[in-house]
Amino acid sequence: MTKEYYIYIMTNKRNTVLYTGVTNDLIRRVYEHKSKLVEGFTKKYNINKLVYFEMYENPSEAIAREKQIKAGSRQKKINLINSMNLQWKDLYLEIV
Repeated sequence: MTKEYYIYIMTNKRNTVLYTGVTNDLIRRVYEHKSKLVEGFTKKYNINKLVYFEMYENPSEAIAREKQIKAGSRQKKINLINSMNLQWKDLYLEIV
């Protein structure tokens, strides 16, 4: 059985703050952000909307991609989101 790893981008209600993360369980991790179960950046800035994600079979590839996205400009992140989700709708409902 192949394990899956995800990089994801989440934002707040007004799409003003972007958060990039990596996980091996996208549904659980987004739920944790939405429910504010973990102290930190996403809780402080009310990050609760999944707007982009990619899947990988190799954890090191997922981590490398996360670092690449985090190192990029805000505009590059916006372009990435727009390439998959032009309306910036919450993709969480599509994956649960």
